[in-house]
Amino acid sequence: MKIMVEQHKKSILETFRHFHEHPELSWEETKTTDYIKEVLLELGCRVRTFNDSTGVIGEIGKGKPVVALRADMDALWQEVDGVYQANHSCGHDAHMAMVLGVVEALKAMDSLPNGTVRFIFQPAEEKGTGALKFVEDGVVDDVDYLYGVHLRPIQEMPLGKASSAIIHGAARVMEGKISGEDLHGARPHLGANAIEVGATLVNMLNSIHLNSMVPYSVKMTSFHAGGKSHNIIPGNATFSLDLRAQSNEAMDQLIKKVNHQADILQNLYGINIELTTTAKIAAAVESQEAQNIMELAISDVLGAENAEAPLVTTGGDDFHFYSIKRPHLKATMLGLGCDLAPGLHHPNMTFNHDALLNGTEILTRAVLLTLEK
Repeated sequence: MKIMVEQHKKSILETFRHFHEHPELSWEETKTTDYIKEVLLELGCRVRTFNDSTGVIGEIGKGKPVVALRADMDALWQEVDGVYQANHSCGHDAHMAMVLGVVEALKAMDSLPNGTVRFIFQPAEEKGTGALKFVEDGVVDDVDYLYGVHLRPIQEMPLGKASSAIIHGAARVMEGKISGEDLHGARPHLGANAIEVGATLVNMLNSIHLNSMVPYSVKMTSFHAGGKSHNIIPGNATFSLDLRAQSNEAMDQLIKKVNHQADILQNLYGINIELTTTAKIAAAVESQEAQNIMELAISDVLGAENAEAPLVTTGGDDFHFYSIKRPHLKATMLGLGCDLAPGLHHPNMTFNHDALLNGTEILTRAVLLTLEK
């Protein structure tokens, strides 16, 4: 198995470099979609694209079981060396390269066990909406097993180790709008300062308490108020909130308390606060059977001593919407050690590219074990 994957090392690395050098934002992955489609067709896959969104599906084999691999496609928008730009700092470029590597490895085999293998290249994971769109489009309706993959930061796992599951928490992004009236700088008593409202909200968010046995957090991640005239007290502002909770139940409680704090502020200052959820990701719902298969694949490739226990993280991924919306799915996500530093979403994130071969080989082995099963 290792020799077979290593035969494709050059193309896997070249594919990764292409994706890394051509990042595209959520729902804008048009060139990425075209590139993957072309590669899948060259490899002899049946291919499906979508008229109303980016993303592409490849497929080989026929019959049951239907085993699917999912790779996310979108990049982040962030400041890199003083310039805001699209940037692959979450590993999606690596995920796509590994899944395409699995296609190459499987197609190079003389024969495959009976069954269908589907390769899902999904847009807009960072928005938390791509998986839901693909669920609506019926992409996983007939899928029996679904596997994902995500690079892990070095603080969690070094190169040469991997985990059969990532137990993500739930996540929400809320955008807020404070609506009031501007005031003269000399007359602050005539109304509410939107900046003071925002500062009070930060302190009130810090006073939210849930069950301490369940990890959770809520924090303000942006705030915009005021203009070029510094003698005007701004009455209006916009802001964003990032919410995290390790369970879906805790997230429901957290959202309720955030809305309650906003209601208190409205009455206290006599202004309007509007909160809108712009992205949501559910906590993990993973299959023990799928985890067992992935653990066996990791042990076959890296050795049983390098198969780590399932990772619990407050990070989120919309991968879990597939099994939540389609409970028949047996799903899990491979956590791949790769010496990733300084951390996920850091603008200068790097990792050891040797991990691309480890991940490709583990995923290939997991597919074959599932088909043989």
